[in-house]
Amino acid sequence: MHRSLPSSFSARRAALAVATVLSLTLAGGALAGPGDPGFGGPGGHHGGFGGAPLEHVIAEARTKLNLNTSQQLQFDQAVANAKAAREQGRAIGQTVRDAARAELAKPEPDLAGIARTADEAQAKGQALRKQVRDEFLKLYGTFSAEQKAVVRDLLKSRMDRAESFREKMRERMQQRGGQGG
Repeated sequence: MHRSLPSSFSARRAALAVATVLSLTLAGGALAGPGDPGFGGPGGHHGGFGGAPLEHVIAEARTKLNLNTSQQLQFDQAVANAKAAREQGRAIGQTVRDAARAELAKPEPDLAGIARTADEAQAKGQALRKQVRDEFLKLYGTFSAEQKAVVRDLLKSRMDRAESFREKMRERMQQRGGQGG
């Protein structure tokens, strides 16, 4: 079945749409930055730790952890580095958007060039996320058995909530599918 395109559709508009999708999809990690919700650890871009990066889980548990002076200093340094990395990630994302806009201003934009720029930004963003995660893992390594239990329990709780949410979404999708929509 062949559909005709609207008269307002043009190759330039198609290129713009493709480039926008490419830049947003491929640079998604760099756009938000480390420490933002949605950045991840094991299990996917939503963190794998019940939906949050490890640093968020440790930060949430901080008051229950009763950190000693050395741990508190390490925590403060890790948080400061996470904030700096988040700003770097935002700058990387802005670079991708600026490069895409500049390329799309050309009569024949190089979409492969935009994709390369987005790929490079994604790699830089991932490296930043790993640095932040590794600092918090190093801090976690200093925890006592009791402190690790606090983090473990919080992670289990988050994972249970995430699984419950996924199950509710599956049910909703099945209900919608059964109603023809």
